[in-house]
Amino acid sequence: MSDTAVETVSIFGRIGGTFAIDRLVESFYRRMDALPEAAEIRAMHPGDLTGTKQILKRYLTEWTGGPKLYSPEKGHPRLRQRHMGFPIGSAERDAWLLCMRGALEETVLDAAARAELDLAMSRLADWMRNQAGNPHDARAGHP
Repeated sequence: MSDTAVETVSIFGRIGGTFAIDRLVESFYRRMDALPEAAEIRAMHPGDLTGTKQILKRYLTEWTGGPKLYSPEKGHPRLRQRHMGFPIGSAERDAWLLCMRGALEETVLDAAARAELDLAMSRLADWMRNQAGNPHDARAGHP
């Protein structure tokens, strides 16, 4: 590598790869099970979270720049479309972020990577809202 070349390391690599994603997802769902503020979003999930955890692990692995584990099986994520059957408003977004931020704090040691993930996940969670008043939704009276 030349002196002017800069090697780019993905967030996946910066946080610790597969091991870190596994820990993040396990912590996230542990919080969802435990926090009263997350009871409504927990109720949107199946009782047995085994399959749900695997899907999120594959998605986050790919989303953070790791191996493509999600799209070969599921295709384009189309997350908002896949979640349209669930009412996601600001309260649900906030509960999801509460669980994810706690999990990030617990599992991601690199503060800069944690801040980048928090910002990206905050934007994603905000985009997922599908109830009236979502500024991302043309149906809410916004362009």
